[in-house]
Amino acid sequence: MKTLQKKHWFLVPIITVFLGCSAELSEELDVKSQEKEIIQASARPGLKPIGTGVMMQAFYWDVPAGGNWWNTVKGKVQDWSNAGMDAIWLPPATKAQNGALSMGYDPFDYFDFGKYNQMGSVETRFGSEDELKSLISTAHGAQLSVIADIVINHNSGGQSEHNPVNNQSYWTKFTPLSGKFHRTYNDFHPNHNHTSDTGVFGGFPDLCHHQVRVQNELWKNPESVAKYYKNVMGFDGWRFDYVKGFEPWVVKDWKNEVGGFTVGEYWDGNAGTLDWWSGQAEASAFDFACYYRMKDAFDGNNLNKLNEDMLWKRNASRAVTFVTNHDTNEIYGGKMLAYAYILTHEGYPTMFYRDYEEWLNKERLNNLIWIHNNLAGGSTTNLYTDNDEYIARRNGHNNAGLVVYINNANHWQERWIETNWSNTRIKDYTGHSSWEPVTQGGKWVKIQVPPKSYSVWAPK
Repeated sequence: MKTLQKKHWFLVPIITVFLGCSAELSEELDVKSQEKEIIQASARPGLKPIGTGVMMQAFYWDVPAGGNWWNTVKGKVQDWSNAGMDAIWLPPATKAQNGALSMGYDPFDYFDFGKYNQMGSVETRFGSEDELKSLISTAHGAQLSVIADIVINHNSGGQSEHNPVNNQSYWTKFTPLSGKFHRTYNDFHPNHNHTSDTGVFGGFPDLCHHQVRVQNELWKNPESVAKYYKNVMGFDGWRFDYVKGFEPWVVKDWKNEVGGFTVGEYWDGNAGTLDWWSGQAEASAFDFACYYRMKDAFDGNNLNKLNEDMLWKRNASRAVTFVTNHDTNEIYGGKMLAYAYILTHEGYPTMFYRDYEEWLNKERLNNLIWIHNNLAGGSTTNLYTDNDEYIARRNGHNNAGLVVYINNANHWQERWIETNWSNTRIKDYTGHSSWEPVTQGGKWVKIQVPPKSYSVWAPK
């Protein structure tokens, strides 16, 4: 899902309030489910396996216009890789109805990456085709996969034409200058086979994925959109926009045809619904259930809300966790600690560009990314939760695991907990506590956490 109108952004102070999601539903995971933490290895040689690090959402709503965004991102990819990112997610990259002003969610020509003079511009808002190719090449050189944002529910910018199915006129005549994927009324709803599918967005012409020609042009033909993105432009995976608008088999067929890491934006806070969609699509999904439970817990100052259901508790291998994105971007005090949560728990975490580059403490975020990549392995056991405390243990998988302690109170807190380690000196890898206690023979130890903050404990 996306919003086409301009959004307003506000600079917020860094307030250390930790967000957490209970792991009660994932305490009994076996070794096979632990191994699924690696969501999918990249098919392109030399890149980090997707799911072993963190994905960067490399844009926000209304990034500066003027055609320089690809160059801006290009200048950052090596630093992001050094910090522990394994992939970057780019905005919709092709020419849309609003030309040089568009964020890409009103697609017109799927093959114009900033090359043709149409919709009022040659370049897209983000730059030229050559600049995009240079960015992708540079990202690959930094061992990062590049995720394309795919908008195939609707199109925009076509000419009006008569639809004989219901004797009305629609904006469904598309003659893009790329000369590829020309469209008429029969490629949209209503047509002779289908009146509608599962959803429409914003009144835009709604593509009919049951039409064989549409399938061929989008992902099946040798010169389809999907294969052009992968084989000519160099994209490695897919973020599908507004998947509520079409059936899950569309994503499944696309992924099976061209491969690559695949995640869908199914905007729903029900973990069961997300689990159903990801199973049907055989793809990952953004964990909106976790997102909403975190927001519920910290807006209401009741961490018990985090005991509720989330996708990562049902199927961590399919959950892409996030704190905010280009659509949401709520301003709340616990954002830094929300990252502490998703970067210590199961699922594939996403970093939001503006949080990392502008709003939050990059050094603290880099520390949490290191913790995620080096310590946060295995299944999750919830150790303690109340209104203002949350403690969870990662049980380790090819690493030592960790214990994360969240404190939503205005004072230091301490608690005895059971770790993974006997007679072992441990430390807080965040540096928030200077304690270096030794665990007892029975693996118990006392740990502490600062006010409105977090600590992460593992063997020294």
